[in-house]
Amino acid sequence: MQRSRRATLAEVYVNLRKCGQFIVLATCDCELLGKVLRDGKIVFEIKEEFYKGYRVTVEEAIELCKQSTIVNMVGQCIVDKAVEEGLIHPEAILKINGVPHAQIVKM
Repeated sequence: MQRSRRATLAEVYVNLRKCGQFIVLATCDCELLGKVLRDGKIVFEIKEEFYKGYRVTVEEAIELCKQSTIVNMVGQCIVDKAVEEGLIHPEAILKINGVPHAQIVKM
């Protein structure tokens, strides 16, 4: 229960774009913005130009995920909530230096 409550109070960045017929959402936990995750040969940059749009609650971000065609998410709070909501299967999560990353593609 404690973990859910923390996720509920958390905020994330969302950046929503329309690319042709697709609605693309990039979202990350706020504390990760601008960081570089390294894990072996993987270098994953959480770039402001891709992820930084505006801050919303995790619940608001989940609603945007439900309306989006393509979602790219990184961070414990947003990925945990997406799993809790049934948007992501736990086995579809990639951990980069311990930080969860997941994508949703609706066709």
